[in-house]
Amino acid sequence: MRTFFLFGALALGLSACTVTVRPDANASVQLQGQRSNLISGLRPDRGEGSTYGVGEAVRFQFSARTPGYVTLIALQSNGFASVLAQNVYVNAGTTFFPRPEDGVMYNLAEPRGIQRVRAIFTRVRPTTAIVLSGTYDGNRWNSATTAYLDPYAVGDRDVQETYLYIR
Repeated sequence: MRTFFLFGALALGLSACTVTVRPDANASVQLQGQRSNLISGLRPDRGEGSTYGVGEAVRFQFSARTPGYVTLIALQSNGFASVLAQNVYVNAGTTFFPRPEDGVMYNLAEPRGIQRVRAIFTRVRPTTAIVLSGTYDGNRWNSATTAYLDPYAVGDRDVQETYLYIR
């Protein structure tokens, strides 16, 4: 009887709680291509989950355990996706994007809300380019990444995602 009241009180207490779910900085995106642990970090220059204003510039810190090729893709809050960097060779260690030799800046624009950025890494030079068109929900976003990585051995590919907010 005492156990019954304990579980009842616990259930009543938990029913009054509000749970908010957001991407976790320590959780990797679980995709077919993400198994090899080649990427050791990806984050915006102010840290994951940080807030930027429209028009502000952002840089991304990407770290890899081995040399290879990275592609950065972004998904806006309205579902529009774009390629930020395509098949860029990086050494093991940390690289900041955009790099000075890229001759571009990543200035944030509308829509306001969460912006997801995904790093796709392969040890071997990709033979194709990722093509993004239209709008994406979570399933289509993951499908595009998985289709791009399918030709590469599991040990030669990795994926990691980060996010920021645009206000």
